[in-house]
Formats: sequence, structure tokens, C-alpha cells
Amino acid sequence: MRWNKISDAVIRRLPLYLRVLDDLANETDVSLISSQELGVKAGVGPALVRKDLAWFGEFGKQGVGYEVGFLRNELRKILNLEQEMAVGLAGVGSLGEALVRYHLKRYDDNDSFNLRLAALFDSDPTKVGSTVEGITIASLEEIPQKVAEEQIQIVILAVPAEGAQDVANRFIRAGVKCILNYAPVKLHVPDTVQVASVDLSLELQRLAYYVPKPAN
Repeated sequence: MRWNKISDAVIRRLPLYLRVLDDLANETDVSLISSQELGVKAGVGPALVRKDLAWFGEFGKQGVGYEVGFLRNELRKILNLEQEMAVGLAGVGSLGEALVRYHLKRYDDNDSFNLRLAALFDSDPTKVGSTVEGITIASLEEIPQKVAEEQIQIVILAVPAEGAQDVANRFIRAGVKCILNYAPVKLHVPDTVQVASVDLSLELQRLAYYVPKPAN
């Protein structure tokens, strides 16, 4: 698989570089950017920028830098963002609805964000058939049909922890290979499936460590 060839840490930084280039392309007339400038804007060192990009080819010239439009297009190719890709979301509670609105705004505002939210799913029969931002909520039983119809490649899980593994299994059986998991639980998946987890409670607890303690 592609992610076995290159460190996932490298892949995680590529969208940061792309976001910087998107901002430059949309908001300024800057045509060149150095690894130093790109690193500062992305929050990493210039040597790491050069090392990350070198995995995929030679994109810049020493002493000149990177051509913004060219590097932007190359990163879109590397990240499979040249063509539109369909995304599904399971769990249309408060978090799920917020993610729907955030996702749709990103899709509307950024022409590099070619990840289209194509389908919503929920286990609550009172929600099935209703819509959020114009997208109809389907039942979990409809997952195989919707994945095939919409050609869903990635799914976002915003379901309770106790149901996350079952929902993930349903999508995996339907052929989905990439999962963004917001449920506070570790998913057990085949080696052919890539999972990225976002645990809000763990991140808040980590940040709590850095809160200054009150003086005695």
C-alpha cells in the first residue's frame, strides 16, 4: 500500500504545506516560496520541508525556492486530490452535524479540498430520511448500497464508542479503506485499512498539563 512506503508523519505534513500554498495562491501574487518561508508558515523547520518533499521528487531550485502553483499542483497529485473523492459520515448527533457544516464550508471555500461529503448515516430511526444541509440521512443497513452508489472512499465516524467497531466493520465490508475516527475507542481493522483517530478528550487532557498552576 502507498502508506507503507513513506512514513505517515511525512504524509501528515503534506496537507499543511498544501494549505500554505492554497492561501498564497488565493490571497497574494507571490509566485515563489523558499523552504524557510514554507516551513515557518507550516510550523516546521526548512530542512524537514526539503526532506519531506524529496521523497516525491525534485520540486525546487537551490537559491530560488519552489514555484507556488507548480508545487501546489504536485501536492494535490500526491494526495489524490486531483479528482473529486466521495466521503461518508456516520453518526449525525451534535458532533456529526458540526462536522457536516465544517466539511461543506471547507469544500465550498477551498478548490484544493476535493473531498465531497456524499452521504450521512445514523442508527436512530427518527433521523433516517431527514436531511442535514441538504444531505439525506441513511440507515446503517444502507451502507453497502450507498458506498457502491456514491463510490465512497473515506468515512468519518462520529458515533458513540460502544458502536464504533460495528459501524467500522460495516464500512470495511462495503469496501471502504480509509476511516477518520472521532469515537474515543481504538478500532481493530485489517492491515489494508488506514485509520486516523481524533480523541478530543485525550487532547484536552494533554493540554491540561500545560495550564499554569495557580501561585500559592
